[in-house]
Amino acid sequence: MGTYNKGILGAFSGKVGPVVGANWRGKEVLRSLPRKSNKAATPEQALHRLKFSTVIGFLGPIYPILSRYYGANQGEKSRVNRAMSYHMKEVAVYADPDFTFAYNKVQLAKGYLTGVEAGTISATTANTIDFSWNDNSGQGEALTTDKLVVGVYDPATKNWIYSLGVAERSATSGTLLLPITLSGATVEVWALFASANEKRNSTSTYLGTITIV
Repeated sequence: MGTYNKGILGAFSGKVGPVVGANWRGKEVLRSLPRKSNKAATPEQALHRLKFSTVIGFLGPIYPILSRYYGANQGEKSRVNRAMSYHMKEVAVYADPDFTFAYNKVQLAKGYLTGVEAGTISATTANTIDFSWNDNSGQGEALTTDKLVVGVYDPATKNWIYSLGVAERSATSGTLLLPITLSGATVEVWALFASANEKRNSTSTYLGTITIV
């Protein structure tokens, strides 16, 4: 892959002869066309492809969370790239014939803001999850106005429900309304705090499994 400066005709994209022009992370690049191979994938290659597609399918719906709160961009590695790398290495678990996830290791966010303290979840009202936590404002850079961000995953349907602001840290409780289709579903739940201006956030906390009534 090579970069090029725009000439009198400007940059180009798409296939031109044996190369492809594109814009990649703000740079104009030239790539050679990939060579087609008639070789069948090895078992290891097929397994890696399955793992990659499974992790992409899992994380894709929560892109708005990952792109905001998963650490910081590092050079050419975006927040989402870093999240993909972590979940490929630490979270995806092979259970023949598919991959599943170690939910207690899943990270929706990575940061240094003081996180959720003594977080609990309950489901006593139809199609809702109730959250509670300690107000640990004043610890580190934690503020009363930090907002609780939550993610809820249904393994049966592979669907995500999330909110970028359930309540402020000082409220010590909040409620997330779920679609009626999740009634009776057993879901996985995570939460984190983010500052009101979204410049700081905590690492997410796994709050466990709960069945929706």
